[in-house]
Amino acid sequence: MTDHFNPHLSPEDVGAISSIGLAHMGDAVYEILVRAWLCAHGKATGKGLHRATVSLVCAPRQAELSQIILPLLTEEEQSVFRRGRNANVHSIPAHASRAQYQQATALEALFGYLYLLGRKDRINQLFDAMMGGEQ
Repeated sequence: MTDHFNPHLSPEDVGAISSIGLAHMGDAVYEILVRAWLCAHGKATGKGLHRATVSLVCAPRQAELSQIILPLLTEEEQSVFRRGRNANVHSIPAHASRAQYQQATALEALFGYLYLLGRKDRINQLFDAMMGGEQ
């Protein structure tokens, strides 16, 4: 049986995925991380939990948090981040600027890339750095 929770694609296979495809995967990865982090930090209560999740997964907040990890990225990760930032996105949500949305897409593309390569430890390192100031 295939383990869909733990995909391990080759670097060539992951490199062939579009930036939008990587961001699509990374969006889900990031949301799971945020939801788990909120539950682990005692914020698991109805509406408050939903509001807290939305506040952390919105493009402006993702863009802000992505700035924390930029100095920590390897050359390879910087390349994936740039590729995600330069993705041809056609619609921008009303609550975000184009620059914020591009940064959020870059972060999601990076997390999708790392996830599909099976580099969960690296995702955890970066997410911990991002959430270090959150309580």
